[in-house]
Amino acid sequence: MHLIGILLLTSALASQRYGTQAESNLSSKFQFSSNKEQNGVQDPQHERIITVTTNGSIHSPKFPHTYPRNTVLVWRLVTAEENMWIQLTFDERFGLEDPEDDICKYDFVEIEEPSDGTILGRWCGSSAVPGKQISKGNQIRIRFVSDEYFPSEPGFCIHYTLLAPLMNGLLPFQHHTEALSSSVLPPSALPLDLLNNAIAAFGTLEELIRYLEPDRWQLDLEDLYRPTWQLLGKAYVLGRKSRVVDLNLLKEEVRLYSCTPRNFSVSLREELKRTDTIFWPGCLLVKRCGGNCACCQHNCNECQCIPSKVTKKYHEVLQLKPRIGVRGLHKSLTDVLLEHHEECHCVCKGNTEG
Repeated sequence: MHLIGILLLTSALASQRYGTQAESNLSSKFQFSSNKEQNGVQDPQHERIITVTTNGSIHSPKFPHTYPRNTVLVWRLVTAEENMWIQLTFDERFGLEDPEDDICKYDFVEIEEPSDGTILGRWCGSSAVPGKQISKGNQIRIRFVSDEYFPSEPGFCIHYTLLAPLMNGLLPFQHHTEALSSSVLPPSALPLDLLNNAIAAFGTLEELIRYLEPDRWQLDLEDLYRPTWQLLGKAYVLGRKSRVVDLNLLKEEVRLYSCTPRNFSVSLREELKRTDTIFWPGCLLVKRCGGNCACCQHNCNECQCIPSKVTKKYHEVLQLKPRIGVRGLHKSLTDVLLEHHEECHCVCKGNTEG
């Protein structure tokens, strides 16, 4: 009788211990699943600090090919001088695992402002190239995460450029020495190429004259639009100068008709890749980036116009689909989701070296 009691007690204790272990395993599995769903891979990694003295680039492993799984990489870019900023421009070849419910949960690249921990953006998928990002100070952090499933290609490549605060604009520099010298020199002492870039950054004629002549900018602005006696005589006699040209208007016209969103007609079957369906109307108007980049501020052989802000809008159309096993077409109104470009900017074409 005593032996039977001892066996029953031992069995109960083993069952209780096994149940506790199973519950712990189930809890860990659930917690892992929950973490993956919310944040993807969260393995702790040391960040790589890069001292930025000139333009360059960073990219996902094996770019522009499929990146590896289960990867966490962190870069912190730091300028050599505290009065410099950093501009990040994504390469046009961009593609990570698609989002879920429009949220980048699994594979993503994100940019953080180290001074206050603000996340400037998190991106994934391949529908649109992320826009430019500019640091608030002389540092910026980039973090890349891929989970254990579904790696994509080509990954990402980010070009970084040094910027120096310059009055009302930002002046890009190719070399640290140029940035240091130009930040203390007056406009008249800058090399012609740097001065040209600085002037192009101003939005109005008044801002430009203020920069060039801070002590007497008002007088210079008045003199600019006051014709000399030689021009006054010829203009009124010949009737070819009835009014003064508005330089601000000329600049605004260039901005409006260069790299900007424009109306484009797209074929719904081609856009949606739906060869099994007929739509009416067959084409719709969407906003897409267009125009040249003749005044591109990047120092590269060729610039191209790409979207920096993309939205998706629904359009209601008539959909006609063949009936399976029955003659005739099934007709219904349906919503199609089309991509629209709201903002555009110029970047270097095919440049992966910065």
